[in-house]
Amino acid sequence: MTQRLDYMTAAPDAVKAVYGLEHYIASQSGLEPRLIHLLKLRASLINGCAYCVDMHTREARKDGLSEQWIALAGVWHEAAVYTPRERALLAWTDALTNIAQSGAPDAAYEAMCDHFTETEITNLSVAISTINVWNRLAVGFRMQHAVDRAA
Repeated sequence: MTQRLDYMTAAPDAVKAVYGLEHYIASQSGLEPRLIHLLKLRASLINGCAYCVDMHTREARKDGLSEQWIALAGVWHEAAVYTPRERALLAWTDALTNIAQSGAPDAAYEAMCDHFTETEITNLSVAISTINVWNRLAVGFRMQHAVDRAA
């Protein structure tokens, strides 16, 4: 697979705008890093973005999240490692990432309301939307993830 174009060079102001959202989520939203890792990893798995799955797996690991917690994000419905709060976020991430099919169902929204404030729901939704932007850029333009050297 060959990278199609370097979107960072092709439209730096657009990329800068997306980085602005990233900065807000990371430093001003008040969201727990654990939740940000979870939604980024889950959306990237859904979208088939190897570049982002690799990046967010490494970041989650660096921040001390367990291998099991990271590895089971793709099969979260059957995994007991996630709290009810995390499960609500995973369902909401699925719903928003697959919005054309899901329509963002009431059940997913109501589960969010059981665990998060309106501000948190909004900020989490912006974070989900932002990782979906990155996924679409990386998959669409065939960004290549780094390949580790064999041990």
